[in-house]
Amino acid sequence: MIEKTERLLSVLKLQPVVPVLIIEDLATAVPLARALVAGGLKAIEITLRTPVALAAIEAVAKEVEGAVTGAGTILNPEHYAAAVEAGAQFIVSPGTTPDLLDAADDHEASFLPGASTASEAMILRAEGYEVMKFFPAEQAGGAAFLKALSSPLAGTLFCPTGGISLKNAMDYLSLSNVICVGGSWVAPRELVAAGDWAGITKLASEACALTA
Repeated sequence: MIEKTERLLSVLKLQPVVPVLIIEDLATAVPLARALVAGGLKAIEITLRTPVALAAIEAVAKEVEGAVTGAGTILNPEHYAAAVEAGAQFIVSPGTTPDLLDAADDHEASFLPGASTASEAMILRAEGYEVMKFFPAEQAGGAAFLKALSSPLAGTLFCPTGGISLKNAMDYLSLSNVICVGGSWVAPRELVAAGDWAGITKLASEACALTA
């Protein structure tokens, strides 16, 4: 567990924002990932919300130099295994189940489990997890909620995701118990559809500069 935690931390410390991507068109996966990496966002979460998601993970993992490919919206052990087989180096879930924790034990890929309450975070701590996804961040209490957890759950780190944008990202990143945030704003659908990779690289660079 310690080794997996260290590997996960090394990924999440790469940048202040982890792009959370929904890939609709497989042809966009590689150029999109290259644009994000060019802007400094190397760790990339591709969510399993579309039929091409696994193929997109595989393509990015194989073809995009410098990318650290992750898989999100992992809901069950089958998703977990398929994502790892496709090349995912880290796994992200919106919540946590006993089956997912068992799957994490069975695979080398690091696991970022989801929690949205103090009780869920405490359960994960009891399982040995010190780094968690806080989702859905804005709807579950936002930065104020995480700030309130920082003292009673000292030593626990969060990657809040959900409703975060360039405007409110620093509300989270300024907290001592936030290691990074997840966000989709760095790859807006309209820019992806237009193939505006330069525009996405610019957004990625702006995101990287948040904590510079």
